[in-house]
Amino acid sequence: MKTIDTLLAQGVDGKRVFVRADLNVPLDGTAITDDGRIRAVLPTIKALAEAGAKVVVASHLGRPKGAPDPAFSLRPAAARLSELLGAPVAFAGDTIGSEAHDAVGGLRAGQVAVLENLRFNAGETAKDDAERAEFAARLAALADVYVGDGFGAVHRKHASVFDLPKLLPAYAGHLIATELGVLRKLTDDVRRPYAVVLGGAKVSDKLGVIDHLLEKADRILIGGGMAYTFLKAKGHEVGRSLLQEDQVPAVLEYLARAEKRGVEFVLPVDVLVSGEFPDLKTKALAHPATVDADAIPADQEGLDIGPKTCELYAAKLADAATVFWNGPMGVFEHPDYAKGTQAVAQALIDSPAFTVVGGGDSAAAVRTLGFDENAFGHISTGGGASLEYLEGKTLPGLAALED
Repeated sequence: MKTIDTLLAQGVDGKRVFVRADLNVPLDGTAITDDGRIRAVLPTIKALAEAGAKVVVASHLGRPKGAPDPAFSLRPAAARLSELLGAPVAFAGDTIGSEAHDAVGGLRAGQVAVLENLRFNAGETAKDDAERAEFAARLAALADVYVGDGFGAVHRKHASVFDLPKLLPAYAGHLIATELGVLRKLTDDVRRPYAVVLGGAKVSDKLGVIDHLLEKADRILIGGGMAYTFLKAKGHEVGRSLLQEDQVPAVLEYLARAEKRGVEFVLPVDVLVSGEFPDLKTKALAHPATVDADAIPADQEGLDIGPKTCELYAAKLADAATVFWNGPMGVFEHPDYAKGTQAVAQALIDSPAFTVVGGGDSAAAVRTLGFDENAFGHISTGGGASLEYLEGKTLPGLAALED
């Protein structure tokens, strides 16, 4: 895989460089609530601009239905990118139309333009190869060189990720190169003990990664909503807690495999419960109760790991040499149910291990809860992409860069 370092050595002065970034930031109306993904691609954009490239940045945001939708406009992301660069950033109100061509055509060496949301075009996400290829060809007309740096999208077979790099000289940006280096430390060059912390809502979202990590990890700690399916598989009643009953057989198989291979599965020993889901808008006091994980009342639902589990998990991470964490331990958006996620984050900071926060809600939690991002070994920008890589899958966006 050729990287941006090779491209910069060859020279990009005056060339139009298409950067497929991941600017898929969370929005509250038009206000960005977490700009982590924009900041993550800055090194690539800055390096190209400083080398004299005409930088054309493109991304998706949300899931519009293949047509323009103001709620998913990238205009706020372009404005934030301009602030971070400390320089004007042109914004095109379309991706392959007259505004895009005018914006790119008006760039001078070292300047940057952002195109509107790629998913406003049905061709970006089309299942039909010819439709995707046609859209990619129209994007290619805007550039001389392609740089893939949207790691959060490389698991998607989309036009700007998979088809476009086949039409232009293609290179991996700094972010993708960094992400790959980190993921190889979690798969091919692992320092042990290797601990994995998995949370989030659904077991089904993590089945593939659990299956693959059973061959690599020394211990796996489970939290979040998915923990209740594990507790159910162990024979415990879970009340009204989130439960995927259909996944219990798969969980039982994983627990049996783990025991056979000597992989330690660590489940919550206590949880915070409530009779109703908390109000995340007002964050009104929820008054949760703490109960043993095997004694959740029938009319209650588990919403966070309890204090004993926080201590247990911190102890299980203290001697690790490598830690991968993906998924919060509870409803961290509410202060009464954030302590479990805070405890895991703090345990990673306190550990001497190489620590990786696996993107998505975990990365959002780290920022929301006020932790210093530099205290972790790496915070990934690609939750789904990271998980699929760890599952051993071929990621279309990476395969396209290797061609």
